[in-house]
Amino acid sequence: MRAILFILILVVVAVLIGVGTGFLDINQTRPAQAPDVAANGAGVTASGGQTPAFDIQTGSVAVGTTRANVVVPQVEVRPPNEQGNAVANAAQQPQ
Repeated sequence: MRAILFILILVVVAVLIGVGTGFLDINQTRPAQAPDVAANGAGVTASGGQTPAFDIQTGSVAVGTTRANVVVPQVEVRPPNEQGNAVANAAQQPQ
């Protein structure tokens, strides 16, 4: 039961976000009408009524590819011997 409630909450939040961002546009095209209900000695009868109708427009997401040049940094790996020499040489040079 908790899982169903959680899923319903997520759906409502998703719809609110969609409407708020303009991704969903919901317009009601036909109003709802309650049926006429009559009770008599033989029972209850209902007639008429109408469900609402909606026109929903959704946004679109275009996915494609493009060519791009990406600058990749160069990584230089030095063995431990060369690193020690570089530090020693830098310390010996006058500033």
